[in-house]
Amino acid sequence: MHFNEKELLLQYQGFCQSKPLWINSLNNKLQQFDFQNIYTNSLKVSINTKLRLGKLVEQFVFNEFSFDNSLEIILENVQIQDEKITVGELDCILLQNKKPVHIEIVYKFYLYDKSVGETEIEHWIGPNRKDSFIQKYRKLINKQLPLLHHPKTVEVLKKHHINFEETQQQVYFKAQLFPHLSELNNEFDVINNDCVEGFYIYKNELDKFKNCKFYIPTKHNWLVKPHASVNWDTYEKFSLKVFEILTQKNAPLCWIKKPNGVISKFFLVWW
Repeated sequence: MHFNEKELLLQYQGFCQSKPLWINSLNNKLQQFDFQNIYTNSLKVSINTKLRLGKLVEQFVFNEFSFDNSLEIILENVQIQDEKITVGELDCILLQNKKPVHIEIVYKFYLYDKSVGETEIEHWIGPNRKDSFIQKYRKLINKQLPLLHHPKTVEVLKKHHINFEETQQQVYFKAQLFPHLSELNNEFDVINNDCVEGFYIYKNELDKFKNCKFYIPTKHNWLVKPHASVNWDTYEKFSLKVFEILTQKNAPLCWIKKPNGVISKFFLVWW
């Protein structure tokens, strides 16, 4: 899918306005990379718009970092090979004020479902129930961050004059969160509540919004802050489109415009 520059800039701005999923350290195991972007209106790095969403986000991050004089990116998306087997990939090695940092970049959309797991971290799941915050948390701790200490990684770092023992490890983990409509005013303990971007509803709850207008953005535009200048669908037209998506066990992110003009994001789920 190809985007024009205006659309790409809206995606970038939406990404920049997204919040870190938690502040500082999570369980003393995952340290959030503390970064405040002040240049949200310009794309200095050449962006490949054909990338899938996760890779597009990485490019947005590298663009953000390019404006910060305290940062120097040493490696991006470096694959670690052992013989012909790929052991894993490091998202980013950079120098922050001349000190090496390994950063894993994550951007997620999670819905809150208390029926899954026991703890708050376990209740946040992907829109199609295929992934979850706890799965990503474990993958980072058990696989992605330990990759730094792999002998083949150490070899790569040596070539770039980086001492892996001095390298800090942090994550740049942003998210958009969607509690159920009935829990929209909940205060959550573990996550950053500023990540809540909307709500989700079940198929049988859609008729509560018959007097509203709707829009279904493309996956890359899930990043975008909702705005009025799109082609809005009536409830009837939207229902036809969206129920077809639901039959494929896909939960789409949608925009809703209420009669008073207020626009929000929401997920309609099939489960």
